[in-house]
Parts: sequence; C-alpha cells; structure tokens
Amino acid sequence: MAESIAILDFGSQYTQLIARRIRENHVYCEILPHNTPASKLRSMPFRGLVLSGGPSSVYDDGAPAIDPEILQLGVPTLGICYGMQLGSRLLGGHVTGSSTHEYGPATIELTDDLLFQGVERQTTVWMSHGDQVTEVPESFQTLARTETCPHAAVRHRPTGFIGLQFHPEVTHTAEGKTIITNFLFRICGCQGDWSLNTFVDEQIEVIRNQVDGQSVVCGLSGGVDSSVVALLLHRAIGSQLHCIFVDNGLLRQGERDQVVETFRNHYHLNLHPVDATDRFLARLQGITDPEEKRKRIGHEFVEVFRDKAKDLSGLHFLAQGTLYPDIIESVSPTGGPSAMIKSHHNVGGLPEELGFELIEPLRYLFKDEVRVIGRELGLVDQLVNRQPFPGPGLAVRVLGEVTAERLAILRAADTIVQEEIERYDRYAEIWQSFAVLLPVQTVGVMGDKRTYDHVVALRVVESTDGMTANWVYLPREILSETSRRICNEVAGVNRVVLDICSKPPSTIEWE
Repeated sequence: MAESIAILDFGSQYTQLIARRIRENHVYCEILPHNTPASKLRSMPFRGLVLSGGPSSVYDDGAPAIDPEILQLGVPTLGICYGMQLGSRLLGGHVTGSSTHEYGPATIELTDDLLFQGVERQTTVWMSHGDQVTEVPESFQTLARTETCPHAAVRHRPTGFIGLQFHPEVTHTAEGKTIITNFLFRICGCQGDWSLNTFVDEQIEVIRNQVDGQSVVCGLSGGVDSSVVALLLHRAIGSQLHCIFVDNGLLRQGERDQVVETFRNHYHLNLHPVDATDRFLARLQGITDPEEKRKRIGHEFVEVFRDKAKDLSGLHFLAQGTLYPDIIESVSPTGGPSAMIKSHHNVGGLPEELGFELIEPLRYLFKDEVRVIGRELGLVDQLVNRQPFPGPGLAVRVLGEVTAERLAILRAADTIVQEEIERYDRYAEIWQSFAVLLPVQTVGVMGDKRTYDHVVALRVVESTDGMTANWVYLPREILSETSRRICNEVAGVNRVVLDICSKPPSTIEWE
C-alpha cells in the first residue's frame, strides 16, 4: 500500500486512538511493536511514522526503545509524549522528571509552524506526563510551551523529527484533529484515499479462506459488535455459522426475547439460545473483585460454548466481536508494554485452552467504524445505534457480590434510566447511559419511616470511540424524574447519585 503511516507502540492507552484519528482522515495505518527494526521499515512503503506515548520513563532501566536508525530514515516522524521524550533524547536532548506534573488540560502557546496551520496560537491541549524534555541542542527548534513545560513541542531540523509533549489524539485537545491532519497532509504528503468501503468484501474472503468449509460458532449477544460479526459471517459462510446466545442472567430487561426475535425470525440465522443463569451466578457467588468477576465470566462463557458445541458437529472456530478498545485495555496488541486497565470477557478473560480457533474480524476497528460496517450489512438502526453494553453484563455494574436479588434491583433501576434518558432530545449524542448499584446502604425516610437501603449511581457519557469520554450535563427535569421513579418504583433503593467524572481519569464502567 503506497499511502500509509506506521505507529510504533510503546504501550500508551491511546495508541489505538492515534490509529483511529489517522484513519478518520482516510489514511491507512498499521501498529507495530516499538522494537521493529529500521531494516523492516525500509521495506514497507510508509509515508510517515508516529511514536506513541507509554507508561515508562525513558531513563529507566529496560525502558522500551527504538532502533536509532529509524530517525535517520528520512520519513517524517511524530513523537507523542513518551515518543517525544525518546526521540529527543536520542537526538541529543535531555529528559528529566519534572517537579510539576501535568495531568489534564493545559493552555499552550504555539509558534507559527506547518504542523499548527489553522490552529489558534493559544489553545487547550491534554497533558499526561511526569517527565519532560528540559534541554535541547541548537539543532532543535522549540515550537510550543506551557507555563510549566518549556519544550511542549519541538522539531529537529536535520531529521525532521517532531515531538509533542501533549496528546493530539484525544478529544480533550481542542484542535488535536487539525494538528494530526496537518501532519498527515502537509508534512507527510498523504492524499487520503483509503476507506472502509472494501472491508466487507475483504473480510468475507479472509473468513472463507480461514474457515475452509468448516463450521463456526459465534457468540451473539445482540450488541452491535457481535451482531455485525454474525451478519458478516452469515454472508460469508451461510449455514456453516451457528450462533449461540448465552443468557447468563446478567442481561437487561427483555434482552433474550429481543435477540431471539431479531436474529432467528428476521435474519434467519442458526441461533441456539442457552439459559446458563444458574451456572454464572454460582461462579460469581462470594466474588467482589472486578477483575475476578470478569475472568470467571469469561471462563464460564467459554465453558458454556464447549458444552453447547457437544450438541453440534464440526465446530472448529469461535467468532467474537473483539474491538480495538477491548484489546488496548486488556493487553497490548503488539506485545508492547501497555499498563493493563481491565480484562475483557473476550480478550484477557479467556482460558488458554479454548478448543476453538479464533475469528475476530473487527479486531482493529473502533465502534463508529463497526457501525458503518453494520449499516452496509443491513443491520437495523435499533441495533446499529445501540449503546455499548459490557460483555460481563450487569455483573460489572453491581459493585460487590453479584446475587439474583441485587441484579433484580439494578435491572429495574436501569430500565427506568433507559426510559427516561430516551426522552432527552439529544439522546442520539449519548454514548452510554446506565445505572450502577453501589455496595453501600444509606439512611432514608419513606412514608414517615426510616429506611436503610441501596444507592444507585447514574452514569451518562458522550464519546466517539470509548477511549475518552465526557459526562453529559442532563436537564434537571430528566435527572429529577429518573431519581424520583427509581426511589418510588424500585424496592430497596432510597438514594440516586450522579457520576460527573470524565474518562480519563475515570473509566466509563465502574468495574
């Protein structure tokens, strides 16, 4: 491919977000391990390189590095955060731990540079660092500074290396998209001729070649990810696909009936519902640690598949709706030094011996890209636009031990949340809205009587990809009616609180 960008991964939680921002500009990109040798890159027709951020310090023993020759390839290179510090150090600059750490928004002063064309000279960027470049030789030009960071952006004149201490890829950087666009088109000379239009045909061919006439089992939850995977495989291999819908007892109100009606009766897939509620609740008995919950659910999920597969013949493959954010929050997809945030039921939580060969056609796509593919496959709008729902279901929204009683409370509260939030005239802009059952009880008064009941938290966020998110400032009347209904209609709840944290520093889900 003549037009592409290589991203060297140093373990940043935002590495896949960099890729997404590049692909938004219709430029193809690949994520490669940070230790990819210069000789390999020379053989690949990249127009530019990006060195991602990462959790390490460049001066630590064993800190991830790059082949120094990479900076001499004559290809425009953009270093972000750790990538900036590493590149600057290799080119003669000094990196030290700063006495003043910057985490969050910062006001930055920019110089007149090709990278910042169309960007205000003073703008807001997102910082997330403890180290910084403190000195650079004369071969460098300083392009930006903040109050506490004298070299917030630099350019090395001889090689063309550009370093940014801030993260242009996150939505919290006000004009980050413009900066990335300038790098791609003004500096790297990209044309922007890549698109998702060929994805379906390409994946159908890949799936048919991988399956080679054998049968596939697909975990179908009814969410947009698994639904797109199911329709993609159905188009590729038809009756060779067997979809198993696992009712794990951790679903929202009425989900099982909706999934069966849609995929068995409307799309005519081979759908096999399995009621495994008792098995999952037994596995979760007494468990309060969120990571242990996820792993137990992931293990039981596969065991249910194995048991059901005994009733079906010739199953060799397991298809999953794994996405980029699932991977980056679990393990680095390139073997990089990512700091694990949480395991996902279809990534880190699976046992080592699956018994199936995995098919993950959406593995390097983001949620909005999956929705584009879903529309092309004819997925109904109700499912295409469905809010993300965690693989472990309500288990990670019941904080503490998961029991049938606590699930019933949360399920009833969440149903009210969905009904009330849907009345919001900007509902389409919401990424996720849901209730969380907290592991605390508080004193209340109902009917002149003292109560000591549960607390429900309301979480409503807006996002484009799930990698970053802002909490939504809902109208008072919606908040008031949601709280009133939950306290009046859900037995065992006497208080509703509102989560007003963004991601970062919080995650969208509470567990």
